[in-house]
Amino acid sequence: MENEISKNSNRRIEMNPTCHKCNSINFCILGKPNKNMQNCPMIASSEIEKEALNFYKSDEFIKKTTKIASIVEASGYIQWPRLKDTIEFAKGMDFKKIGLAFCVGLRREAKRIAEILDKYGFEVCSVCCKTGSIKKTELDVPKEYTIISKTGHPLGFVSCNPIAQALLLNNAQTDLNLIIGLCVGHDITFTQLSNAPVSTLIAKDRSHPHNPAAILYTPYGDSYFRKDIKIRQEEKK
Repeated sequence: MENEISKNSNRRIEMNPTCHKCNSINFCILGKPNKNMQNCPMIASSEIEKEALNFYKSDEFIKKTTKIASIVEASGYIQWPRLKDTIEFAKGMDFKKIGLAFCVGLRREAKRIAEILDKYGFEVCSVCCKTGSIKKTELDVPKEYTIISKTGHPLGFVSCNPIAQALLLNNAQTDLNLIIGLCVGHDITFTQLSNAPVSTLIAKDRSHPHNPAAILYTPYGDSYFRKDIKIRQEEKK
């Protein structure tokens, strides 16, 4: 019995999809599976692929989002910024009220985004991350992480409050909520509790002006992660 469980577990691991190891441009993008990879989802998990297809055919909301997203992608490919994509998607979906869940550090960006959305005819609601003024120590955050960061930057004693952000925008009955620079983790909490669909307009990255992909395109990125991984490995010894 134990050997059977072990075999099944190993098989599950083998069948985990690893599309990052495949040059998808030569396969699924052309409508065919990669037969050189046993765990290609189109081969190993064909029943899940069929299940997904059924959702596209049976769920009216998914039908509409898929259609509008594809139209927006084709209409402004490469030429439109993400904000324009978001506006056109919201218009195509007939959304009227848009909520902004923003980081206090991006309040100016949030104000500008709200002004633009307003000119496109949307009703805009917004909630700052520090709403409620809850002390971090009330949420079991160690005191040493509430005043100064390890890099010497002041973080303040008031916690971010993605729960209240979600509940307040739920109360406002928004049609779509946009994340503007919420911290990693807080964005997850907000998304989980939001009644309205959520899209990230700005992903926070303080070290690279809110462009998380930038680190991937620089030699510094390779050296940074090599160094970080080495330090962590040494700490485990």
